[in-house]
Amino acid sequence: MTKVLGIDEAGRGPVIGPLIIAGAMINEGDEKLLGEVKDSKLLPHKKRVELWASITSIAEYKIIAVSPKEIDEAVESVGNDMNLNWLEAKHQAIIINELNPDKVIIDCPHPIPKKYEDHLRKLLKNKNVNIVCEHKADVNYPICSAASILAKVRREEEMDKIKKKYGDTGPGYPANPKTQKFIKENYQKYPEIFRKSWSTFKNVEKANDVKQKKLF
Repeated sequence: MTKVLGIDEAGRGPVIGPLIIAGAMINEGDEKLLGEVKDSKLLPHKKRVELWASITSIAEYKIIAVSPKEIDEAVESVGNDMNLNWLEAKHQAIIINELNPDKVIIDCPHPIPKKYEDHLRKLLKNKNVNIVCEHKADVNYPICSAASILAKVRREEEMDKIKKKYGDTGPGYPANPKTQKFIKENYQKYPEIFRKSWSTFKNVEKANDVKQKKLF
């Protein structure tokens, strides 16, 4: 029996909070047991929560939260050893190595899937695992849709924790007015929740530095 693992992420773009990478694994052919899964972005939150229950009841799964600090270190690293894509590959490899599937389906974050697959394979214990690395895999493969749902639900849970502790951040996306307002008012107070390598954060820092200099 072939074990197939789907991997996807949530929270790659936000300036606030973690990046979530999730893997869900079932026996190939059991996709119907997952329920009416589809790309998490196409589902309301209530439906995602319902599907979380059905997915986790039949699938082996692993979820990793990547902190803003680790994201910043990858984005601002010198050389080609690490960037946001390779950071994702690093954590995908952890999931693959732990769950040990026969086949893995990945929603590819890199513009060139073959290049990403080659990099990922170097990080795997099982070099011969069957890898399907495609754009839109979360739309085209139910098990990848399931991983997308797990990642999205966990990301929402993490953002709810942040809001309860720090205040209303909005969804955390750079273009959101509520998020922009929160950054301007709190960028120095709660540095641990921000991705400081994002231009949205840097622009706020820069503008406030200019203001401070004008005062002296």
